[in-house]
Amino acid sequence: MPTGRLSVVVTRRLPEPVETRMKELFDVRLRDTDAPMSRDELVEAMSQADVLVPSLTDNLDASLLARAGERLKLIANFGAGFDHIDVATALQRGILVTNTPGVSADDTADMTMALMMAVTRRIPEGLQNIKEGGFAGFSPTALLGTRVSGKRLGILGMGRVGQAVARRAKAFGMQIHYHNRRRLRDETEAAFEATYWESLDQMVARMDVISVNCPHTPSTFHLMNARRLKLMKAGAVIINTSRGEVIDEPALTRMLKAGQIAGAGLDVFEHEGEANADLRGLSNAVLLPHMASATLEGRLEMGEKVIINIKTFDDGHRPPDQVVPSML
Repeated sequence: MPTGRLSVVVTRRLPEPVETRMKELFDVRLRDTDAPMSRDELVEAMSQADVLVPSLTDNLDASLLARAGERLKLIANFGAGFDHIDVATALQRGILVTNTPGVSADDTADMTMALMMAVTRRIPEGLQNIKEGGFAGFSPTALLGTRVSGKRLGILGMGRVGQAVARRAKAFGMQIHYHNRRRLRDETEAAFEATYWESLDQMVARMDVISVNCPHTPSTFHLMNARRLKLMKAGAVIINTSRGEVIDEPALTRMLKAGQIAGAGLDVFEHEGEANADLRGLSNAVLLPHMASATLEGRLEMGEKVIINIKTFDDGHRPPDQVVPSML
């Protein structure tokens, strides 16, 4: 029986308070399992819903959106990134797209610093040493790492996350450098005591640590390609908590294995869920399962943003976090 309420389909399990609130407000169909939907399941969901709430694992490309039903009018993405959605095609079909910007910047920046410390201070190797019973007592030469204080940090992408990383790194005594599509305002740059590099090549060649914090777009695909990775100093490390596609992962693996780059800390991979076996086997690579934004507080805030976007749309107004063509 029709309820008069907006029909909403959620593609993945969400925190319980978010699901409960959605049930109070909408005619919502929740996901019983946390497994990603198949393409056929997504097509079915899009044919039945006024609103789809997908996440990063749902590849809503042009061919899939072409099969969307006439009812679908809003894709309220659970997450800030929207490179898994063909936004241009959605808009052409009269489907609005929203995201959840600004929620996870601090959480992601925290994890960026955690990975930086894990790589430079060889923390996973120390943990493994303890777990395997190899610790026989203090040794002056065992597991020597490097300081981050005084080192040059090159931030690739100085948006919300990049600036949050800069604030933390500055407190660690690091020198802040950055490359961005647009130079920051003078007062913002001064607050970080940051140096802007118009040439990414020149910045990469001079940094001790590179932090990748830019989104994945056609222009950033393999931005850190084999040629650019070879510009890095042999003692430098690279950290990526953004999108795996920004780095040429096979090239990075070869260089880590050859000792041409000192280390890497990766929370994301070129093919999600498929970090290559060679990379997994390297002691100078610290790998995490895409968990930089994984805090309960952050997930609840994401859910609240999704609900606000849907409710605003349902009330006949423009959702506050609508993705517009200028953002693509």
